[in-house]
Amino acid sequence: MRVLGIETTCDETAVAVVACDEEGRGSILSNEVLSQIAQHSAYGGVVPEIAARAHVEALDRMVARALSKAGCGLGDVDAIAAAAGPGLIGGLLIGLTTAKTLALVARKPLIAVNHLEAHALTARLTDRLAFPYLLLLASGGHTQLVAVRGVGDHLRLGTTIDDALGEAFDKVAKLLGLAYPGGPEVEREAAKGNPERFALPRPMLGRPKPDFSLSGLKTALRIEAEKVAPLTATDVADLCAGFQAAVVDVVEDRTRVALREFQEKVGHPPTALVAAGGVAANGALRDALGRLAGGAGLRLVAPPLELCGDNGVMIAWTGIERLRLGLTDDMTVPARARWPLAELEAPPVGP
Repeated sequence: MRVLGIETTCDETAVAVVACDEEGRGSILSNEVLSQIAQHSAYGGVVPEIAARAHVEALDRMVARALSKAGCGLGDVDAIAAAAGPGLIGGLLIGLTTAKTLALVARKPLIAVNHLEAHALTARLTDRLAFPYLLLLASGGHTQLVAVRGVGDHLRLGTTIDDALGEAFDKVAKLLGLAYPGGPEVEREAAKGNPERFALPRPMLGRPKPDFSLSGLKTALRIEAEKVAPLTATDVADLCAGFQAAVVDVVEDRTRVALREFQEKVGHPPTALVAAGGVAANGALRDALGRLAGGAGLRLVAPPLELCGDNGVMIAWTGIERLRLGLTDDMTVPARARWPLAELEAPPVGP
């Protein structure tokens, strides 16, 4: 089984072909990603209109390149999968409309993929992980702790009540005059800084429900930065180190609470702790989650760095997972800027 996957939810135009053998082992035949960082860096964040225009200009050749790298033609794939949400509506419309056109021309099944589920299922491609597992999804637009019980079967245990983790990293980077995207820049500066110089809060620490809040931490950092302005290179490094240390403490605490809630609501421990999304590439965060998982008798599963950010591989693999269960979509399926995991279609339950 081979599926072509298209990802255009934000500022990466990504297309991939993924195969699956009869025993359920996946293999990546191609993985093409075109970043739009250069187009958005002057604005310090993603501009939706610019992102949509860039998708239009690049997507056709990205599809051709992915098929060529995979050594197959459009007629050789078994289905066309595309991210249909959540995300920026302009990009979603371009990717999904392209997928519909390809599916019609090639007479192949269409699979509308939820971007969040694609992140959630990547660990099954890379590590052949069994359900159910606990997922920390941390990206520029989403921060959630989810019990992944099956394809189309997800129980959200916690979420952010304001900023997503990636959004907070980007805003801190912009505040401190660092380049976009901010996450890697903050991590690089933090490695040079003193995390104990500035007393920053740990929002929601110790709360009984595994939710997040980042806006107070971001505001506290701004106040500390204003106290020592104009900022020196040492100030910037110390502020980044303090911010990252606070984020790590919060994520570790919130995930520990989610592990307890997973046991209560699912009825048994997870098979693993999974970290996915762009923020999961942060080394300090991975180290902390690894220690937490080890202390709970679990292993930490984190995708390779190239699969942490948005990519077509996760869309194609989710297409395979859903196609194997007979879950396909017709040409009326809409693009959805908001699409909670709870609204996903699960496979029918047998008699």
